[in-house]
This record gives sequence, structure tokens and C-alpha cells, in this order.
Amino acid sequence: MYPKLVIDLKKVKNNLDKTIEMVKGAGCSLMIVTKGYCADMEIYKLLEESDIDYIADSRIQNLKKYDGTKKERVLLRLPMISEAEEVVRHADLSLNSEIKTIQKLNEAAVKLNKKHKILLMIDLGDLREGIFFRDEEEIYHAVEEMLKLSNIELFGLGVNLTCYGAVIPKKENLSVLVETAEKIENKFSIKLKMLSGGNSSSVYLIGKNQLPERINNLRVGEAFLLGDETAYSQMLDSFYDDAFTLEAEIIELKEKQSVPVGETGVDAFGNRPVYEDLGVIKRAIIAVGRQDVDPENLHPIDSEISILGASSDHLILNVNNTGNRYSVGDTVKFKLSYSSLLRATTSSAYVEKEYIK
Repeated sequence: MYPKLVIDLKKVKNNLDKTIEMVKGAGCSLMIVTKGYCADMEIYKLLEESDIDYIADSRIQNLKKYDGTKKERVLLRLPMISEAEEVVRHADLSLNSEIKTIQKLNEAAVKLNKKHKILLMIDLGDLREGIFFRDEEEIYHAVEEMLKLSNIELFGLGVNLTCYGAVIPKKENLSVLVETAEKIENKFSIKLKMLSGGNSSSVYLIGKNQLPERINNLRVGEAFLLGDETAYSQMLDSFYDDAFTLEAEIIELKEKQSVPVGETGVDAFGNRPVYEDLGVIKRAIIAVGRQDVDPENLHPIDSEISILGASSDHLILNVNNTGNRYSVGDTVKFKLSYSSLLRATTSSAYVEKEYIK
């Protein structure tokens, strides 16, 4: 059945091994982020047998799938108060910035007779989660309150960069995280065990030998899955960018003009599309759409094909330069960027999976 996500587990294993070699070679523990493929259990088997330290995800529903794992589990998205008990039950460590939430996690941990570890998130300017780095009094207040809690361990500090504000991790801004940690340690006479220096956008610093010395953890998703660091979108040596490919079937193949006829308004998603007049061209419609993938981040493997646009259920392709290579019922193959992979795996009710072992 199509559309189909083809997962080459040998290439996934290669990328996993290379990620472990790279990150652990830099003296860091490794969290592998599993949300990008919606906690696929075949990939989980590779993780469970590997030398990673943590399995990390943003959804507690995904972490539940890993009950019984030998790895520690990490909740990446800030917990909701309403899910505090589930967080403590299914995650060993969570990323937090709100003391009210941490207090609820402590109540849940007391109830479940567990210790729960916390990474206090510091915002270094990307403006997503975390206490802003210049608000030292708020940072100190949060630490002070956490140290009062019986079943909470302040395990360390973390930062997220690039995902929202597109701020590039540098030695200079990550050093601020280190300085913040040292101020906390001196003020409260404690030792923080982990300084988590970000995600796949931070891995390029390893090759440049610019990762600050006390940064001792990275949270890696896209680099492991697609073989690229996300600061400058460069491929990593000896990684594969096609461990995941998408195949979809052609359901219409016709010559049509390239500009719609009549007055145009907004499309089904509220956008005003702009069309380039290419004259009459051969167009293929394939049975996959925005509900399944992010069309702006699909890449046809056949270089003669380009994407014209998409609706909920249809992807429209320009196949004018492909001669007679395609007909109705044939399939078209694509590489995926992260957002398309994320959506394709989340759309599991409509996108089949096939594994190459």
C-alpha cells in the first residue's frame, strides 16, 4: 500500500553508531531523541542494544512505549501540570522552567515513592523555553525552591537553541550556561551533574573543538536520523541522508496549463499561492498530501521532477522533463527533511511502513 515510508535499518544503525562515536568521543552523554519518527519500535530495538545513555521524547505517550527499557527516559517538552503523575511514572528526568510544575512533580514523586530528576532550562536568547539567562534572581529562586523538595533532584541545567529563534550555538553562548552553573554551584554549595548543551545544532562544535569543556550532554535527533547538523545544514561525514524515503503512487498524469483559470483567492490552508507560467506541462498527481507530509521539505530522488504544490491529500508534480518514464500506477520516491519525516510518521494511520533489515 502507498504512500509508504521505507526505513533502511542498516543505514539507521550506521547513523546511530556514528552519532555515538561523535558525541561520546567529545566526552558527552547522549540522549537520542525519538519524536522525529514517533517512537518507532523497530528503531527502538536498535537503541536498546546500543551504547546510548538516554531515550528522549517530547510526548509522554511515546515514552510509555519504552516501559521496561534499560535506558533512562527523558521528557523533552516542559511537562504539563495535568500530566505530572504520568511524567514521574514514565520518565526518569524532565526538562523544566516553572517551579509550580516542579512542585507538582514532587507531589507525584512522593505518591509514587520515586526520585525524579530535573534539568532546569536556561534561555540563552532563542526565546523558547527556559528562565532568561539575565534573570539571575529568578534562576536562584527556582534552585532554592527545588532544593527544598524531598523527591526532586536538581540534576543540572539545559539549553535549547535554533528550534524557535534560530540562534546558532557558539562557544560564547554555551559558555554562559557553564558560567550560570558555576554561579549556582558556588551560591548553593552543590554540584550539578549535567550541563546539556542543546540538540543537533550543537554537534558541529565537536568537529571544531569548540564545545565548552563542562558541556557533558547533547540531545540528538535530526543528526542521527538524517545525517545533518542543523546549525548550518551540513552533512556529517559517513552519515546517510536517505535512511528514510517516501514512496507515493501516481493517480493522475495529464498535460495541463501551469496557471489556474479564473479569479484566484486563498487555498484550502488560507494561503494565496503564486504560480509560475510554464506553459502547458505534464503534471502528475500522487496520493499523498499535507495531512501526511510537509511538501516544502520533500525532495524527489528523480532530479527531473519538481513539486508544484499540495492540498490535503494530493501532491502535484512537474514531470515535464521525464519523457515517458512514468505512468499512472507508478511510484515516485523522495528523500525527507525533518519536518516531513515527523509528519509522515505521525500520520501512521495513512502512511504505511516498510523496513529494510
